[in-house]
Amino acid sequence: MPGRGTVRPEKVARVDALAQHLLTKPVTAMVGVRGVPAAALQSMRRDLRARGHPIVVAPNSAIRHAIARAAESRPALKPLLDQVDDQTAILAAEGNPFSLSDELSKTRSPTPARGGEIASSDIVVPAGTTSFKPGPIVGELQHAGFPAAIEKGKVVLKKDTTIVAAGGTISREVAGLLTRMDIRPLEVGLALRALVDGDTFYPPDVLSVDLDARRADLARGMRGAIGVAVELGIVAPETIERFLLRAHRAALGVAVVAGVPVPESLGPTFQESMRSAAGKAA
Repeated sequence: MPGRGTVRPEKVARVDALAQHLLTKPVTAMVGVRGVPAAALQSMRRDLRARGHPIVVAPNSAIRHAIARAAESRPALKPLLDQVDDQTAILAAEGNPFSLSDELSKTRSPTPARGGEIASSDIVVPAGTTSFKPGPIVGELQHAGFPAAIEKGKVVLKKDTTIVAAGGTISREVAGLLTRMDIRPLEVGLALRALVDGDTFYPPDVLSVDLDARRADLARGMRGAIGVAVELGIVAPETIERFLLRAHRAALGVAVVAGVPVPESLGPTFQESMRSAAGKAA
């Protein structure tokens, strides 16, 4: 590292430890921790460590030096340098990157705005009756851009309104009113920026997969494939049960028509006899 002789030993040791941390697991991720309260972050770190995914928070300068050092032996880590911004943590893990992304997404939860934050998506306030009582609040809402009015003695919002567009700044006035309306427009939690699995770099948009939906798709496809296999007469472990049920129904039908007295055919045979007798009586 350039100028290493002028750097304090504890900083050198920190960079060495971070670089080693980056190389301990096949999956290395850059995680944003902006806005996560200290107590919540400590709890998340404990949970992740218990699952074998230790997360380390460090100054960005130390993280950059550590990535550069680790990339000397693992070049695939170099793209992570572009993800070191704002408040950053390093996560080392094993396993499926998509499962890890899903795990991190579950740490995020809605939180109120305080004012000054940037809206990551449109903040839409729905039309309808509010909990406010008629009074000066109507003017406050209108001044902040809410379509407020009084109808039948209640304060209502007359239409769905995008009160802050994505990328816009949430004013303190709007933030206060949203909080009073129990609308929490922001999310707090660990934000996966990117990760490297072995030699493969994954940006976060690639990892944002609804695993439950994908499992449902696979199950639906499996059921369809089994149905096709049965129709084509393909014998496989997954189709044997259906073939046996189909053969059982066919054999039972033959036994009923032929009047063969077996336990399975007695009920259907009796019902068929009753229908036949009723038809003749008519």
